[in-house]
Amino acid sequence: MRRRFPLLMRCRRGTAAVEMALVTPLLIAVMLGSFEAGNFYLDSHVVAKAVRDGARYAARRAFANYSACSGAPGGTVVTDTRNIVRTGQLSGGTARLPGWTDPATISISISCNTAGVGGVAYTGIYTGMATGAPVVTVSAAVPYQTLFGEAGFSSSTLTLRAESQAAVAGI
Repeated sequence: MRRRFPLLMRCRRGTAAVEMALVTPLLIAVMLGSFEAGNFYLDSHVVAKAVRDGARYAARRAFANYSACSGAPGGTVVTDTRNIVRTGQLSGGTARLPGWTDPATISISISCNTAGVGGVAYTGIYTGMATGAPVVTVSAAVPYQTLFGEAGFSSSTLTLRAESQAAVAGI
């Protein structure tokens, strides 16, 4: 073959183009996967921060809203906390994540710690509370929307979940 095509064996002008054509699809897949992984971690951080904000807000509501040790708090605590978690505002506002339109993805519950800390009874603002110190738990389960959903790469199975607890301070 070397005798028949001596110029073909020495000519290497197109090798870089062929190598680039072979490697480009892999590079594009790695690049798009990196963008999607970054978006997933950013969205999960946004949900975790939103839930922490909601737990802090709910924990600073009046003790009158926490008369029972199970179920949901009274008054407007549930509605207000859901708005804080989803939009960052008490009313109105836009969702922190695109597609986070359903406030029902956020749940607020309370429990009471009646044992005290280390067997020592509660004092201070919790003195005289027959039910113990109320603790509010805020959790969210938000469906994840991919960056490339419009291109047909959507996922309906991924859910971003976060939960946060705070002791009610009743301020």
